[in-house]
Amino acid sequence: MAFRNLLTLVLTLSVLNFVGGEQNFVCTKSISEPSANGVAVPAGRPVKCPDGKHTVHNEACCVLFPVMDDIQELFDNECGEDFHESLRLTFHDAIAFSPKAGGGGADGSVITFSDQELLNSANNGIDDIIEAQKPILANHNISAGDFIQFAGAVGLTNCPGAPRIPFFMGRPPAKAPAPNSLVPEPFDSVDKILARFADAGFSPREVVALLASHSTAASDTIEPGLRGVPFDTTPSEFDSQFFLETLLKGTAFPGTGNTTAGEVKSPIAGEIRIASDEQLARDARTACDWQDFATDQAKMSREFGAAMLKLSLLGQDKRKLIDCSEVIPQAKPLKGDKRAHFPAGLSKKNLQLTCKKPFPTLPSDPSVTSVAPVPAAEDS
Repeated sequence: MAFRNLLTLVLTLSVLNFVGGEQNFVCTKSISEPSANGVAVPAGRPVKCPDGKHTVHNEACCVLFPVMDDIQELFDNECGEDFHESLRLTFHDAIAFSPKAGGGGADGSVITFSDQELLNSANNGIDDIIEAQKPILANHNISAGDFIQFAGAVGLTNCPGAPRIPFFMGRPPAKAPAPNSLVPEPFDSVDKILARFADAGFSPREVVALLASHSTAASDTIEPGLRGVPFDTTPSEFDSQFFLETLLKGTAFPGTGNTTAGEVKSPIAGEIRIASDEQLARDARTACDWQDFATDQAKMSREFGAAMLKLSLLGQDKRKLIDCSEVIPQAKPLKGDKRAHFPAGLSKKNLQLTCKKPFPTLPSDPSVTSVAPVPAAEDS
C-alpha cells in the first residue's frame, strides 16, 4: 500500500519525456524555482517575445516590456521625483483595504476613481503622478491596479541598494472608490497607525519595513511653499540613512516654520520629518525594529521587499495572477560602505533611543551639512 502511494506521488510529479527514443522521467513544477537574486524564475522553457529582444517563461508577460519602456521614459531612468511619487502611489492604492471597512486594495481605484479619491486629504500630492501616468496606462492593455504596482517595482530598481520586488499580473479593474478612512496621515498616532495596518494584515515590524520607502521620499505638500523636500540626505539611494536620521534629535524646520499638522523638526538643513515617523522610531513597540533597520541596510532592503510584495497583493487572489517577476530588472548595489553615517557635527549623543539594545558604532561624513531639494521632473 505504501509503495502504491509512493508510485502515485512519483507519477503525479513526473511526465514522460521522449528524448532520442528513450523514456525519461522529468519532474515538472507548477511552482517557481528560486534564483540567485531572490526573485523566483518560473520553471519551464523560456519563449521569445514578439519584439524579438526579450524572453520570458510565460508569454503573457511580454506585454510588460513596452509598458516598462514608457515608465522608464517618465522616470528618466532615475531614482527621482516622479519615481518617488509613483512609489507613494503604490502605497496609497494598496493600503485602502479593510476586511471591516471595505476597499479593494491594490486594484487601481486611486486612478480609476481619482476624481473621488483625490478629495481625501490623505491623498494630497498624488494628483501629479496620476495625471502623468494616465496617458501611459491608456496606451497599453494593462489594468490600473497592475500598472501602479508594476511602475513602483520598475522604478524602485533605479535606486541603488533597492530590492527586486516580485510582480504578479492580472488584477481586475476596480469596482468602486476606496473609503476615505484607510490611508494613514502624518499626524496619526502610533496606536492609530498600527491598528490600521493590523486591520490590513501587517505586523508592527512590517509597518517599519514599509517605511523604508521614505529612504527615497520627498515632500511637495507637507510644508507650504517647499517642493521636493527629502526625508533624508540620500534621497536617490535606497539605504538605511532615513532610519538613522529619524533617530536624531530634531532642531529646525526646513523652511520658515510655516508648518502643517504632522510636521516636526528635523536634524539637518533642508530635510523634512513627519510626526508619525518620529513617533514610530521611539515607540516601545517599534523602536528596536527601527534601530535594527538603521544599522543593517541589507536586512532593511530584504524585509521591505517582502512587505511590499504583501502590500501589492492586498485584495487580490494570487492564485489567479500570473507571475511576471522575471520582467523586473535588478537594481544596482550601493557603492562603498553600505552603513548609514552621521552627518557633520552629529554623533551617537544626538540620538534619541528608546530601544534597550546597544547601538553600534557608525561612521561619520563631515561633508554632509545639508540636503538640497529633489529636482522636479521638468527641472531635471
